[in-house]
Amino acid sequence: MSSQGDFTLKQKKYRVGAIGHTGAGNFGHGLHTAYQGLDNIDFVSIADPDTDGRNKAVSETGAQASYADYQHMLSRESLDIVSVCPRWTTERLDMVLACLEANCHVYCEKPVALSLSDGDQMVKLAEKKGLKVAVAHQAVYLPRIQQLKSLLNEGIIGPIETVYATGKQDHRGGGEDMIVLGTHLFNMMRYFCGDVAWMSAHVTENGAEVTVNHARQAGEPVGSIAGDRIHSYFAFQNGISGFFQSIKGRGSGENTYGIDFVGSDGRISLIGGAGDALSLYPYRYFMPGNSDQEWETIDLEINPLMSGNRLAIESLISAIENDTQPTSSLADGVAALEMIHATYRSQLNKERIVFPLADRSHPLA
Repeated sequence: MSSQGDFTLKQKKYRVGAIGHTGAGNFGHGLHTAYQGLDNIDFVSIADPDTDGRNKAVSETGAQASYADYQHMLSRESLDIVSVCPRWTTERLDMVLACLEANCHVYCEKPVALSLSDGDQMVKLAEKKGLKVAVAHQAVYLPRIQQLKSLLNEGIIGPIETVYATGKQDHRGGGEDMIVLGTHLFNMMRYFCGDVAWMSAHVTENGAEVTVNHARQAGEPVGSIAGDRIHSYFAFQNGISGFFQSIKGRGSGENTYGIDFVGSDGRISLIGGAGDALSLYPYRYFMPGNSDQEWETIDLEINPLMSGNRLAIESLISAIENDTQPTSSLADGVAALEMIHATYRSQLNKERIVFPLADRSHPLA
């Protein structure tokens, strides 16, 4: 697991570019505009095969040059950092590998890859070339999440015993919720709880046990999905128990999305997935009817979620300059994907899945 420490941004000026693909994942969640407000950035170039999308991105970033072909951009411009922006994962492996081969550090959209084997290829090449890759799990970069981690480490609810993560559970509930939004939650679970030892899961579709025949594509090409009801149990190496749930049509947006932490002395509820509403229940057990035992609001520093993009770039630059890892590294992104793929593999095999997964192909392929 990587961790976020104090940033020591030096005076080096970083030459930056961004790769998008309008109509095929576009520029993701604003990964090309993540550099705004940073004095040590020289935004050089944009690549996008779509002319209108490319021109729009140039206007948004102030890029000095633009290209229809990202390979051409990488060969022509001497870049230090490149944002790989498209939400679709169909080109993710090729784009990230091309950036690494061009000796560029990378800020990458999530989910990190179509398969674990794709993610492993990226990790291997980045390590071989000594390059850093940060993943756009924006929430973990936010100051309020760092504050929450400090509070938990200080024992505000005692040692953590169990964590409960819940998806948005809207019309995407089940498999799509898990890959599109669950990747943030799984990354967050690992950020607080460490590595997973093993897991088991139950996945159904319209009440039927999910098989490979239930595999389908999500709303966007981010890998095969299945199921409209998912329950997963994760046993972390440090003894913490973790649960994930997503049921289609159960919730509406942020109302259910988030993580609850249960410790020996109380509970903390992180609603919204990024701590927009953080509540403390300073007692181990609920006692209905006891008016003295109420939830308390925890005031933390509030930043817009998308400010996590800029903080991610600061984390990436700090990792480059101090030879550490970003708060959400490439390996962290692969590990979050591993929790998702393990869920399907457990359902299909009807067995407990030990980490790391030996089979790195997509379980629904």
